[in-house]
Amino acid sequence: MDIPHPLPGPLVELIAARFRVVGEPMRIRLLDRLRDGPATVNELTRALGASQQNVSKHLGVLHQAGIVSRSKQGTSVRYAIADETVFALCEQVCGGLRRQLDDLDDVLSAA
Repeated sequence: MDIPHPLPGPLVELIAARFRVVGEPMRIRLLDRLRDGPATVNELTRALGASQQNVSKHLGVLHQAGIVSRSKQGTSVRYAIADETVFALCEQVCGGLRRQLDDLDDVLSAA
């Protein structure tokens, strides 16, 4: 898909909204855990050492944004990754951070 340049205003708003959704540490932690497979709120709460209320709140935001899906299983709800493109974004950011750290290491080594 070709992305228009300059970006139209409505597209800028959608992009910014996506960054706001994934720009929260707890949501990144939840996504990272869900990368291992679907999980319930209780499983995620235990895995992350967070409160059930906090985990549920952030899962709701991720679900509303279409990044995670949920399915009812008996009395539990299992959450899963619905939009795997979020991991490509994380990998791009991590790659940029790695390059910055390498550059910093080079500067410090030369000093």
